Amino acid sequence: MENEPKITKTAQKTIAILCFLFLLLFMKYKPYEHFLYGDSFLKEIFILYSYVINTTLGWVHESGHGVCYLAHCPDFFTALNGTLFQLLFPFLPGCICKKRGDNFGFYIGLFFVGFSSQYTAWYIATAHEGLYVSASNSFLGVDGYHDFYTVLSAFGLVGYDWFVSMLVKIAGYALMFYATFKMVILAWIEERE
Repeated sequence: MENEPKITKTAQKTIAILCFLFLLLFMKYKPYEHFLYGDSFLKEIFILYSYVINTTLGWVHESGHGVCYLAHCPDFFTALNGTLFQLLFPFLPGCICKKRGDNFGFYIGLFFVGFSSQYTAWYIATAHEGLYVSASNSFLGVDGYHDFYTVLSAFGLVGYDWFVSMLVKIAGYALMFYATFKMVILAWIEERE
């Protein structure tokens, strides 16, 4: 495993810059809060990139529910499993990178866990709307059950969905900032040592 090629410094710098720019644009546009229209080239690229990542995570989320449908899991775990899959999808490859000595790859995975957490926070914030999600607010475009209404109800926290959402959003931003900071350190600072 020691002989496996590592990502080059140029690639690290490029990825670190792209993640930093994406983080700034994400904070400005918050694509989960409203539909975006591109009025500049940079915004168009951001919308496309955000859409691809979000759609990928959406399918991963739904496949987590699918596993539980096939395995006949309890409702609580079925509701939670979509989000678990969505968060583990970028985290596990990052952990594999870390185990192989590629810390930069680990931070890329951590960045996307933070990104995924932002959409999870938005979803949690809508739990008070009830057990059912309308087709207009659903990733799949059909009516369905609201995962976090089920999860938060189990703990008596539906009325505090805004607070739980805020905590998850803060944690998501913290992960994105931390991962970007560490990528910059690995790409530029460690190069000089």
